[in-house]
Amino acid sequence: MNRIKRKLKENKKLLSIYFSAGFPKIDDTVEIIKELEKNNVDFIEIGLPFSDPLADGPTIQDSSSKALKNGMNTNCLFNQLANIRNSVKIPLIIMGYFNPILQYGVEKFCKKCEEVGIDGCIIPDLPAQIFHENYKKIFDKYGLINIFLITPQTTENRIKYIDEVSDGFIYLVSSSSTTGGINGFGNEQLNYFKRISRMNLKNPLITGFGISDKKSFNEATAYSNGGIIGSAFIKHLKTKGISKIDKFVQSIID
Repeated sequence: MNRIKRKLKENKKLLSIYFSAGFPKIDDTVEIIKELEKNNVDFIEIGLPFSDPLADGPTIQDSSSKALKNGMNTNCLFNQLANIRNSVKIPLIIMGYFNPILQYGVEKFCKKCEEVGIDGCIIPDLPAQIFHENYKKIFDKYGLINIFLITPQTTENRIKYIDEVSDGFIYLVSSSSTTGGINGFGNEQLNYFKRISRMNLKNPLITGFGISDKKSFNEATAYSNGGIIGSAFIKHLKTKGISKIDKFVQSIID
């Protein structure tokens, strides 16, 4: 069974952490992953840096830009992850835009993901229908789950279609702003969470955008199976480096 599916069966609120591969330093990627697992994070989203990230706010854009300057690219990431499964057991997801994957070659990319032990992908600019019609068979061939995003603007019919073609979890985007654009949740967001929760979708929901501390994590996961933290963790890496990752994670889940 895919590690993501196994993790989703656990009876707990799941914490996922996002970071940009190659940030703060080019060789920090593996150490960050190991530290996050050691501190009981449930799964990890490894950001593949891209020069034109549509959904990312200034914090993630800045880390992505620095990672690119550090020399991070698709080949470099796969080289760094070559032996990751010798030491790390939790699910690993690559989050990136479609252009670098297309340039690398979709099948070649999926094959490499299988080789190094990547469990899934989040590709924000690849529509569900195009994925389902053109790429799903390739992803299935290599045991990769593709995760789709829904936002407050996504129609009910579209949400049902995404639920139908999904095979892992659905990324519940808390607002229409970019990542890091909100801090905590108001009534509008909470009503949106309730509305989606009442749809009783077959796939679990994991909430992202706007989670930065224990309070916002608890608010988000009241209506979903877990939460994703990105910008707040990257800010922590920027100011504290990779030596205090334990303190950050403990502030969320302890």
